[in-house]
Amino acid sequence: RRRPEFVSTAATDVQASLSRPVHELAPLTLRQVAGAANSRLWNEYIARYHYLGYTQMAGSQVRYFVFEGERLLALLSFGASAWKLAARDRFIGWLDTERGKNLQLIVNNARFLILPWIQSKGLASKILSIINRQLPNDWHQRYGYRPVLLETFVETSRHRGTCYKAANWINVGQTSGRGKKCPTHKSILPIKDIWLYPLQKN
Repeated sequence: RRRPEFVSTAATDVQASLSRPVHELAPLTLRQVAGAANSRLWNEYIARYHYLGYTQMAGSQVRYFVFEGERLLALLSFGASAWKLAARDRFIGWLDTERGKNLQLIVNNARFLILPWIQSKGLASKILSIINRQLPNDWHQRYGYRPVLLETFVETSRHRGTCYKAANWINVGQTSGRGKKCPTHKSILPIKDIWLYPLQKN
């Protein structure tokens, strides 16, 4: 399937830089993406500035804009979890049958973009800390149940996952690099660290 193509517009042009640390910023607010215009804007930002670009998400999902006042700082999306991850599944301690029944209770942080002109020390981990508290409520309001675990992947050749570590996420291992339904045992995708955040103590 071809990726949707986005023509960059003035709406996502580079804006004035910000370099104050997060403790000097006004309180942050997370706004869910709602409506066709906001959805298109979110998609355009991701397509233009995220190194993975934009890919359409299937199934349950929540997308966010992150603001300081009316200034846009960052964008995130959450959706369906990976079907099978050996390190994650060992951490949880479930069997294949249990995974099939409960996989919807895991939510994947698919995209996290701090806009390139925003250079605010501590901002990424602050946003994640807010998400850890807010997303379960937003997910329950939209889909009628609360997730119990967040997951994400960090490409090791690009990032170290520092912001996830600072927000108390847990590094449980790495992906195999084979992708979904891969017919070979060889790694064909970049190896990624697997980070988890339990939303409940048990």
